[in-house]
Amino acid sequence: MENDVLNLINGTLQPALGGEWLENVEPATGAVYGRIARSGVDDVEAAVAAGRAAFPEWRAWSPADRRAVLHRLADKVAENAALLAESEARDNGKPVSLAAAVDIPRAEQNLRFYASAAEQFASESHTMGDGTVNYTLRKPLGVVGCISPWNLPLYLFTWKIAPALASGNCVVAKPSEVTPMTAYLLGTWAKEVGLPDGVLNILHGLGPEVGQAMVDHHHVRAISFTGGSSTGAAISAAAAPKFKKLSLELGGKNATVVFDDCDFDAALSTAIRAAFANQGQICLCGSRILVQDTIYERFRDAMVNKVSRMRIGDPMDPETKMGAVVSRAHRDKVLAAIATARGEGGTILCGGGRHQPREPRLQGGFFVQPTLIEGLDHTCVTNREEIFGPVATLQSFSDEREALGLANATKYGLSASVWTRDLQRAHRVASGIDTGMVWINCWLVRDLRTPFGGTRQSGVGREGGYNSMRFFTEPQNVCVKL
Repeated sequence: MENDVLNLINGTLQPALGGEWLENVEPATGAVYGRIARSGVDDVEAAVAAGRAAFPEWRAWSPADRRAVLHRLADKVAENAALLAESEARDNGKPVSLAAAVDIPRAEQNLRFYASAAEQFASESHTMGDGTVNYTLRKPLGVVGCISPWNLPLYLFTWKIAPALASGNCVVAKPSEVTPMTAYLLGTWAKEVGLPDGVLNILHGLGPEVGQAMVDHHHVRAISFTGGSSTGAAISAAAAPKFKKLSLELGGKNATVVFDDCDFDAALSTAIRAAFANQGQICLCGSRILVQDTIYERFRDAMVNKVSRMRIGDPMDPETKMGAVVSRAHRDKVLAAIATARGEGGTILCGGGRHQPREPRLQGGFFVQPTLIEGLDHTCVTNREEIFGPVATLQSFSDEREALGLANATKYGLSASVWTRDLQRAHRVASGIDTGMVWINCWLVRDLRTPFGGTRQSGVGREGGYNSMRFFTEPQNVCVKL
């Protein structure tokens, strides 16, 4: 079929070996528009075998040669940016304007960043007093597994495969079965840009079938996973007895902390973007908005006014600011979370249900109104559990100590943003929040050299810059007596 999503194994695009397919559904319409290869254990065996066969040649490539081929792959992303943005919007439900401005440029940037890292990644040496020298080799692991999520499909797919390839590994990668199209398109260019057969293998299908087989395979030396905390826990339990390296970037229940001396307009507009960008389907979204009591009512009313006027519509329309959530199941999960908030005594300030578009094409789509809720304390389920949709809560605090208590009142520890003009307070609060990342007077400003990841149930390990290159390599110390 025209829209079939095929596996890439050993340089060949092919259906799953078992001949089974999954339906690919467009979130904005609810209609099936293609098929996805439903891979299983046999496909994983073939992909790992291809990676193992290709590894000796690929690891022998010079860093300059690996840099060149990754830049050529980035060139293909740039040349096909419009196609990729439209495919991402159709597959995921996000506005095409967002995909064109954020997702696809970042995918290209990921490839170029780690292409350069291939040549710049350096090891250490230590000279002892008697003239003995110790130097460290950073050796690629072999075949590694990369499992990426559906919310930022190509953005996070390239974030994983690029450092793995740059450091000399062969990759078996699984994009989400919910949003596979752009990873498939990337795979169609692998041979054209000069990647040797077997270096990059892309398998589609369900997590319990193909993802689990990747985690279980004894020749897959490491797993890099981004997704939900419960799945991360299952991967950790399966991988630990096999002593695999693990990088787990999991969920978040992030706080936006607004003090009364903030730049009000900047804090307001950014808090809205942080809560509802990509329909709230970003692990870094600020879904708990904590506002100092002296400006709480003003901030709340201004936020409700703006959020209630957000344009929801066809993701393919460049004017759309909010599209569909990713699937029917996810829409129902988000709506159930809103019902839970009502049951806990929350007041729905705006939104609170399904959005029904007027366009006939969108009648079966998975749209949820952007929703703001107040009146709930930090102990309720709504403020403890990740919803991962266009739903945010508002809470007030009186002072810095209470703000920190609320910000840390969660099992997650991924990110936070702090809004204040007081520089000393900004540093104190940032230091006191138990998260892997804190933004001060901004949100989602990313330098790819910095460590990315969280604490507690938000994950294990750090990605970004040399952290990723170190994860995908094994250090070996060599001691030389001169």
